[in-house]
Amino acid sequence: MSELFDAVDALLASRAVLPPPAERKRLRAAHGLTIDEVATALKVRRATVSGWESGKTEPRPPERDAYARLLDGLAKLYPAPAETTVPAPDASVSATPTAAPAPEQAQAPATQQTPEAAAATATENTQAPASGTPAAAAAPPPARTTRTSSASRRPGTKKAAPADTPASSADPRFENGPLAVVDVQDGKVLAYCTGGLVLDVPATSLPSLVDWTLREAKLGAPKLAGPGKDADPLLVLTQAALERYGLPVTLTQEERLAGRIPQGHKVIKQLARAQWKLTQRGFGPWARIYRPATGSERACVQLCIPSWNALDARHWGEAGQLPPAELARVLGVYASRVMTPRGSTAVTGLELMTALHPPTRASEPDATGKRHSEHNPGSLGKDAVDPVNWPPCEVPDGHPVLKDLPRFHVRGPGEKLFEEAYDWARPMTDAECTLRYLVGIDVNMAFAAGANGLNVGLGQATHVKAPAFDPKLPGSWLVDLSHVDLSKVKVGKDTWVELDGSLLPSPFTPNGERPQGPAWYATPTVAYAAELGYEVRPIEAWVRYDNGRYLDGWYNRLRDAYLATMADLGVDADLAPADFLAAMNGYRARDPELAIVATAIKATVKGGLGKLRERPRGEGWRPGEPWRALSRPTWRPDIRAAVISRTRINLHRKIVKHAAFTGQYPVAILSDCVVYAAAGPSPLDLLPYRDGKPLPGGFKLGINPGLVKHEGTQTLLWGEEVRERFNAPQLNLARYIKDGTVTDTDNGE
Repeated sequence: MSELFDAVDALLASRAVLPPPAERKRLRAAHGLTIDEVATALKVRRATVSGWESGKTEPRPPERDAYARLLDGLAKLYPAPAETTVPAPDASVSATPTAAPAPEQAQAPATQQTPEAAAATATENTQAPASGTPAAAAAPPPARTTRTSSASRRPGTKKAAPADTPASSADPRFENGPLAVVDVQDGKVLAYCTGGLVLDVPATSLPSLVDWTLREAKLGAPKLAGPGKDADPLLVLTQAALERYGLPVTLTQEERLAGRIPQGHKVIKQLARAQWKLTQRGFGPWARIYRPATGSERACVQLCIPSWNALDARHWGEAGQLPPAELARVLGVYASRVMTPRGSTAVTGLELMTALHPPTRASEPDATGKRHSEHNPGSLGKDAVDPVNWPPCEVPDGHPVLKDLPRFHVRGPGEKLFEEAYDWARPMTDAECTLRYLVGIDVNMAFAAGANGLNVGLGQATHVKAPAFDPKLPGSWLVDLSHVDLSKVKVGKDTWVELDGSLLPSPFTPNGERPQGPAWYATPTVAYAAELGYEVRPIEAWVRYDNGRYLDGWYNRLRDAYLATMADLGVDADLAPADFLAAMNGYRARDPELAIVATAIKATVKGGLGKLRERPRGEGWRPGEPWRALSRPTWRPDIRAAVISRTRINLHRKIVKHAAFTGQYPVAILSDCVVYAAAGPSPLDLLPYRDGKPLPGGFKLGINPGLVKHEGTQTLLWGEEVRERFNAPQLNLARYIKDGTVTDTDNGE
């Protein structure tokens, strides 16, 4: 008889009405269950449970029976609050997104009737999505219903979004998100958008695809600042889409070197006939197709072509090989947290500065009621600094202002501002050789932390002779700091400490060597010399009286993007030291796609700052001639120098505090990684914590920018063997500390 009852229970469960996907996730999270725990209990793959919670698929017997029972039990324990109750079809829903979404998987095409999708369609095609609000973090959207999309002549359906995809924009113009990955499957052209939406694309040519994107697709993103511009829609073309629209799947070697396909290509001719234009960079991996703006209306679409190396593997990992839905998820999370990609991560980092501080704004109405364009205070303006007005000390070799120098002249520290990151190492002491390990710690988003709160010049520089040093005035200062003695320094207002200065790098040079005479320094470097307790007397300076904290908004957005992504990966900002180290162990494997986003965000920081001093990139350039980057208002080597200066000084300050408190000195530093000899293999064997609190002003474990994480640990014998192999007692071990791999081609340079 019990077998009969079990069979009846199974029949009831197989016809049970399951809650909507968003409610399934809410119930699981309310009970503190992970996706992996549910998958293990039901003996299915993690991706299967992700599909059930995202609306991609529906469970089938026998798993459906058990899943229904689990959800029914959870629903009794955690009734749905009134504000998250699923609305009737076609009703608009709003709810507050949670801050830490769980990583889920991408959607199958809404228009394809795969076995899994067919099972889901019956419960989905009467639902409609609700519009959320733009958010810096890709939080789970509120419970939704779905409706038929009107964005295509052969419409697909909007499906319930995966739990970790960005909420759709409240702006109806961009309700389908910032971007779409265009692919061809079973002869149909599909556009995979963020939030799990898949649209049919009726366009049969590239010009018609651009036209469809602007007229019907409802793609794009609202501006990031009041006077700014909305983000243009981004289309990512897969290899199948390239073939469909007559474009090469890969570029020839000649095309790769040129960065574009030939001007006479048939697709470019199609665009020209349809009165579409390309930017000066032509049709390359990040092509921009536009028509001249009419008033405030823009008509521009950007293309991203992964198979042409648009998504550099150094910064985007394996993103270029992801399936369309998963690639839409990766780029969508990045777009919602940073901005819609405008090119490489470096280009996007630079564009983000401008998007947050647009160069112009509308003026107050004049006597006739008309508004005019005027300079937006706090921005860099719309006009680049004339090359002839640049301080000679701040520009790189080959700049037009240096054209009169002898051809093979090498500028020294007294002629050239050389603010760069550390590359320093020293031989180990006898005491350090008695220890067993070398432990590397790395500063999180060090250059972003260096930009936070930094006062930088906004206008042109003014040349002054024998100025009094002002630590609040951005500029470049010619000053002699060779008298600063690191064996006795101030570490507080009136506290002097004695250190072994021979074991410390100089804070004033990238190679850590003590300066030999007058040299050019950015303001943070000179200010640190005064902070250490020594007098500074500049000989001359180029200062910028028009200044401000231009990078604060840029830092805040990138910091929030990074912290939100790391929280999704299980690394929260408030973890205790031991818990933080445990959470960082293998975090990338928890969701490889979101790990790609985290890497791209960090690359956006470094690349954006590097673009401030972009060098010539071929194009027939010769020394003494201007190059393209000089025409940008954002070509600002002085800002880059100030950020790097402050980053290096921040690190040195922590090293000094650590040495004064523990007597431990670094043996190697590479950029933001510091290596110490230690008795144990963990950073906790190195960093002083008392009652869970770190040394004030020293190193602290954590994920926030400026805090440190574990970079790697090797044995001290490994370090000695590597240095002995290359006969280099000062080989920089920080370069290899992460995994210990040293190739025979390395020579310590």
